[in-house]
Amino acid sequence: MRRLAVPAAALAGALALAGCGGSDDSDAELSVAASYMPQPVSADMAAGFLTITNKGGTKDELTSVTSDVAGEVTMHDTVGGAMREVTSFAVPAHGQLVFKSGGNHLMFEKLKRKPKQGDTVTVELKFAKSGPVTVEMPVRSATYNPST
Repeated sequence: MRRLAVPAAALAGALALAGCGGSDDSDAELSVAASYMPQPVSADMAAGFLTITNKGGTKDELTSVTSDVAGEVTMHDTVGGAMREVTSFAVPAHGQLVFKSGGNHLMFEKLKRKPKQGDTVTVELKFAKSGPVTVEMPVRSATYNPST
C-alpha cells in the first residue's frame, strides 16, 4: 500500500502545479467580427456596429474608439429606447460585447469625409487590459441589416 501512496502523491502534486499560472486561459483573448457601418445619411455623423468576442478567462473593458474618418467616436447603449453615451463597456470573460442596431452602438461624429457603400473605414478599439485592436469596417448600404 505504501508503494502506491508515493506515486499517487507525486501525480497529485504535478496535477496541482499544472493548474497554477501560465495558462493562456487566464488572459483576455479578443477578436472582432461582423463589423459594418451603414452608409451615413448625414454628412457629419455615422453609426457603427460589431461584435467583440473574448475567448479568455479574464474580463476586459472597451475604453475608447478612434477612427481616421471621424473627429470623435463615442460609445452608446440603448435602454428603454433611449440612447445614452457611455465611457466604457465590459467585455466579459468567455463572452461577447455586441454592438447592433437598436442596442449598443458606435457614433462617428464630426466626419472628415462621408463614407460611401463599398468603402472601408479603419477603427481602433482600445481596451483597459489588452492591446489595441484595429478593425477594417466595411461600409454597407444605409438599409443593411445583418441576418444574424
